[in-house]
Amino acid sequence: MIFSKLLGFFSNDLAIDLGTANTLVYARGKGIVCNEPSVVVMRTDNKKLIAAGTEAKRMLGKTPSNIATIRPMKDGVIADFDAAGELLGYFIKKALNRSSFVSPRVIIGVPSSITLVEQRAVKEAAHNSGAREVYLIEEPMAAAVGVGLPVGEPYGNMIVDIGGGTTDVAVISMDGVVYSKVVRVGGDKMDENIMSYVKNKYNFMIGDRTAEQIKIEVGSAFEVEKTEKTIEVNGRDLVSGIPKTVTINEGEIRETLQEPVSIIMNAVKDSLENTPPELASDIVDNGIVLAGGGALLRGLDKLIRHETKLPVVVPEDPLTAVVNGVGKMLEDLDLLKRVAVS
Repeated sequence: MIFSKLLGFFSNDLAIDLGTANTLVYARGKGIVCNEPSVVVMRTDNKKLIAAGTEAKRMLGKTPSNIATIRPMKDGVIADFDAAGELLGYFIKKALNRSSFVSPRVIIGVPSSITLVEQRAVKEAAHNSGAREVYLIEEPMAAAVGVGLPVGEPYGNMIVDIGGGTTDVAVISMDGVVYSKVVRVGGDKMDENIMSYVKNKYNFMIGDRTAEQIKIEVGSAFEVEKTEKTIEVNGRDLVSGIPKTVTINEGEIRETLQEPVSIIMNAVKDSLENTPPELASDIVDNGIVLAGGGALLRGLDKLIRHETKLPVVVPEDPLTAVVNGVGKMLEDLDLLKRVAVS
């Protein structure tokens, strides 16, 4: 017991939001120390790591045939185990900065729909990357803690965590998830829809990074302003094969995003319909809290408010809600034990 406490004292414990699009790392006593894309670049012959994180994302679509750019996470879970291990190892080493001689305790946020097989894969990848102990926390619970909701009280709290690969809707009360619904739709699906639309409408090919830029700059879920924004996009003409530029407006992108936004909206409505009446009345008072990168889509809060007639709250920094919540559990081991995935 004393030895275990000494280990905890000397090690730099970490909290990780292992997301489909971005991975954030929180170090105890330091706060968020890493926030980079969940991308690795590896050689195809010997699986040797070339780059990870921000540097790897810059190489997307620009590598020769013997080098692969890999996103290890798909739909919120590990799709490539070797690449995920390399990614975790990169972030753990970078976060510790070689300053600890004891392996860290690591807490990882995972989707609430994660299977036992996927749980084992995440834990094994973390152990192989140097973790001493590994705990898993459901992302909506972590996000709720991160934005300061009273998760331990007998009140209904609804959180909608919109990540890159999944949207996790959960009703939380007394340190537990009363009802949750996960749909495998998030920021990545929105990007795919934008790429498909530009290809079909303009005979024009764009990449993932350009689609994401379009979504950030002119994407919206609900008409926010009368004057629509426009963006000039560079890509390749599919007919001539020559690079060119097209101008795309906000209304086009809003229509393109209607399908994934509708799926998210239906998940919210299903969760409200399946919430026990006593907790539902709390949600009427407390409202719905949005978290994750998807919460930044302009007009999404207004759309949910319009459709549900309930208050909708977007925290100051929804992107860091999960990692801040998991980080708080590094300091509160009692809470960690109550909410950890068994």
